Amino acid sequence: MLELKNVTYKVEDKNGEKTIIDNLDLTIEDGKFVVITGQNGGGKSTLARLIMGINPVTSGQIIYDGQDITNLSITERANLGLSFAFQQPVRFKGIKVVDLLRLAAGEQLSVSEACNYLSNVGLCAREYIQREVNDSLSGGELKRIEIATLLARKTKFSIFDEPEAGIDLWSFNNLIRVFENIRETIHGTIMIISHQERILNIADEIIVIRDGKVANKGPKDIILPEILGTSMAQKTCEKIS
Repeated sequence: MLELKNVTYKVEDKNGEKTIIDNLDLTIEDGKFVVITGQNGGGKSTLARLIMGINPVTSGQIIYDGQDITNLSITERANLGLSFAFQQPVRFKGIKVVDLLRLAAGEQLSVSEACNYLSNVGLCAREYIQREVNDSLSGGELKRIEIATLLARKTKFSIFDEPEAGIDLWSFNNLIRVFENIRETIHGTIMIISHQERILNIADEIIVIRDGKVANKGPKDIILPEILGTSMAQKTCEKIS
């Protein structure tokens, strides 16, 4: 279980101190498929980065499986079973895809095993397995390779920051199946930052973040109709104006 207790995150900008996450409390139960959504600039991606330790909290606590991880490094959190897929995946010049998958899995995967992970995210394994993770790959290709590494890690708590970004329609359809497969096979907790209705529609819980706080939280069947109703109202107002 993941618990955030009175978590605040502040930054300095040209106008002085700015609060991005504001005294936020949140609990995510084990084995849940949770989607974090809300308007741009509300603090969704920042929240994910705080959980993974990419950004340090200004105040408050982050508790994972009963352990205070507030001051732990990214590596220490990864060793506890947390993983993170960036909105803009990192490139690793000089490292081949097969080596990246082996590092993620923590074992000497066979080429066949590594290819299976690539196939699961819709990549032709023969074309990608020996390629370098560098600028020769598109953003969408990097995104799918990164998701394949999370599949290889089989972590207990996987965080995906807008995984649909830069992915074409066919790959997006496949991405939905990947998340469903993770849910069925790994039985870990999945947390996704997303606006996409199809991703929201396969969640157990939806958490709405607004102005650095939890504005709403609950089962998909309750929260999604409210979100869609708000979206329709906003579009109608824009047309009228």
